[in-house]
Amino acid sequence: MKRVRLSIVGFGVVGQGLAELLHAKRELLQRDFSLEVVLVGVSNSRHGFIYREEGLDIPTLLDLAASRQPLTLHPDIQQWSSALEGLRATTADVLAEATWTNLRDAEPGLSHIRTALTKGMHVISANKGPAALSANELSALAQQHGVQLRLEATVMAGTPILSTVREGMAGVNIKSVRGILNGTTNYILTAMARGRDYAEVLSEAQGLGYAEADPTADVEGYDVVAKTLILAALVFGQSLKPEQVSRQGITAITREQIQQAAHEGKRIKLIASLSRTADTLNAPLEARVEPIALPIDDALAQVNGVMNALTFHTDSLSSVTISGPGAGRLETGQGLLSDLIAIARNH
Repeated sequence: MKRVRLSIVGFGVVGQGLAELLHAKRELLQRDFSLEVVLVGVSNSRHGFIYREEGLDIPTLLDLAASRQPLTLHPDIQQWSSALEGLRATTADVLAEATWTNLRDAEPGLSHIRTALTKGMHVISANKGPAALSANELSALAQQHGVQLRLEATVMAGTPILSTVREGMAGVNIKSVRGILNGTTNYILTAMARGRDYAEVLSEAQGLGYAEADPTADVEGYDVVAKTLILAALVFGQSLKPEQVSRQGITAITREQIQQAAHEGKRIKLIASLSRTADTLNAPLEARVEPIALPIDDALAQVNGVMNALTFHTDSLSSVTISGPGAGRLETGQGLLSDLIAIARNH
């Protein structure tokens, strides 16, 4: 039985989702993967970092989080005032980084990941900031210290995109990718295609928890830009900056435009695309995020509601489309869990 000691930094929706899966699937992990995961460290922004060498009790942590009580009420722990202090002072095999996404400088997640990799810890992350702005730097740091950095959960939650590229498409020349990478905007556009107004659907999406109180990152395309940068780095090996992605959100899309597209046998979707500007492996990339009226028989035109999808255009597989949930507590937690299992298998 392989024993993996885990610290989770960022015990919000996603971090709790991972913890819940670890507890619910502990017998499956032992039976199918000979894997025992011991949660030794947890941090959130309000209560600092707590640590217990023998392992923390996941149900207790989840109960404390649900009732908004301090995690420091967990018995028999050591504690530090910040995640960074806790990471520096303690030991674990793997860090799960699930703090908030900051697309300006990627902090504090970037420092958490750098610290863990430098200490010889593997890292799994759902934080789009470090992945979008520093993926190649962090990958090099991981290689330097002989550990793995896995970022599956940063693109489409638990839907296997990066692992499919890494393993399932090994040897394939990917010429371009295009996809629907934001569930909020796809939900809005799907509802507008049924005759509803943008403002009405946005309000509904906020009520359902699909959109934040400030929906700018979603509806103006910034969230999709971040995921496009991650794909550029991890699929094509090219580091792009946010300003190199041509961006247009959906706020200017009218019901009349939606109806005109339908009249032409098309559906408007917010599409992220990356394509080589020449037919060579080192050709620069053209990166775009924009609403496009797709023919109704396009695979992406059939993706509705909060679902996401990504189409790869390749040399030897023609076109491959992967569709699935792109957000959610357990869905994103599953992306972290699959990366954790992959690390345990490889080490």
